[in-house]
Amino acid sequence: MNFSKLKLPLTYLKQNSLAKNTLWMLLAQGLRLVLQAGYFVIIARVLGPEQYGAFVGVTALISILAPFASLGSGNLLIKNVSRNKALFAEYWGNALWMIVVSGLGLFALVLLIAPATLPKTIPLALIVLVCLTDLIFARILDVAGQAFQAVLWLSKTAQLNILPQVTRIIAALALVSLFAHPQAKTWTFLYLISTAVSALIAVFLVHRSLGYPKLALWRIKPEIAEGFYFSIGLSAQTVYNDIDKTMLARLATLSATGIYASAYRLIDVAFVPVRSLLAAAYTKFFQHGASGITGTMSFAKRLLPLAALYGVGVGIALFCLAPVVPYILGSEYQDAIAALRWLAPLPLLKSLHYFAADTLTGAGFQGIRSAMQAIVAIFNVSLNLWLIPTYSWQGAAWASLASDGFLVLSLWIAVAFIYRQQLQTSEEKA
Repeated sequence: MNFSKLKLPLTYLKQNSLAKNTLWMLLAQGLRLVLQAGYFVIIARVLGPEQYGAFVGVTALISILAPFASLGSGNLLIKNVSRNKALFAEYWGNALWMIVVSGLGLFALVLLIAPATLPKTIPLALIVLVCLTDLIFARILDVAGQAFQAVLWLSKTAQLNILPQVTRIIAALALVSLFAHPQAKTWTFLYLISTAVSALIAVFLVHRSLGYPKLALWRIKPEIAEGFYFSIGLSAQTVYNDIDKTMLARLATLSATGIYASAYRLIDVAFVPVRSLLAAAYTKFFQHGASGITGTMSFAKRLLPLAALYGVGVGIALFCLAPVVPYILGSEYQDAIAALRWLAPLPLLKSLHYFAADTLTGAGFQGIRSAMQAIVAIFNVSLNLWLIPTYSWQGAAWASLASDGFLVLSLWIAVAFIYRQQLQTSEEKA
């Protein structure tokens, strides 16, 4: 065996930080995928479509508000620390402070709107437990990962991505072993405990590796608008990705919600390699953005063809392998075959619009990105209100495809317009 040939790719990985970081994220996401699939299959089978649908309906609603729990502080941490590492302590401290203050405020808001947006059959305790999990502890986990991402230490970010999946699969095994007839509320309690443990470990790792937090509240006011744009963008993204599950729970049935959510989860799983590349490249988009959109556009052009090719290939694979789903999840999920086939184009569409979105963000046009995403979110909700009452999960699938397609067009049109403007300005100055 010629070992000298093996040295070439290894040397390339050592020298190319993007390739190395992508590999770290891909390995982490791959392991995360296995663990996530494990607890997903366990809870989907044990709870059944109706109870699983209740859990998903609540988490989908709260996930829309969750980005506002940090008000974009994690993204601001990446942007500023990637350019000046001496600012870490201040942005880390501000991020933790924002999560606690904003998270508790959103907790109260969820309790106010839940009766009007969720079925009355879902117990209040379930909503409270998901609020604590997703508005506080999960956000701390996210920001801890972003802390390492800001300094391009993605091996640590990768480890923190795996951590909650490990604790959750332990929780899922506990659900099966310790409870004879588990309900959604039972799983949600274990979901809270597992996420809280992960968050505490994550904070400890950040403190040990990067330093302790320091409050610099005076930095918040000048950047609150930009942070709010990040929150709007993330929330809008959650709306067009997840609001259909909450609306299905309210406008159709919990069983339909479980079927559709299980198919969409498989789409998320298939998108893992592209998400890994995006995570590894995110900090570099800000660095390339120092020269404006021409820099981020050039960077995106290097990565997008590979991601798009993967999107086409995995979409075909999902369509062909859809009949396997009931064998994995159980016969109750027979309708998930058709749902998965309808949603199969989504990995390609997501690849296209995520790279356009990061091209805008890295160049300092987060406001435009967020505005486009908010428009698509409203478009998605409108379609779901029209289609779900008549067509159930099929209507939600059609709305998802239309929304992601609309987002691809709108974001790339915005990129092209700003790119032309910048070129024109450069020519006039020359």
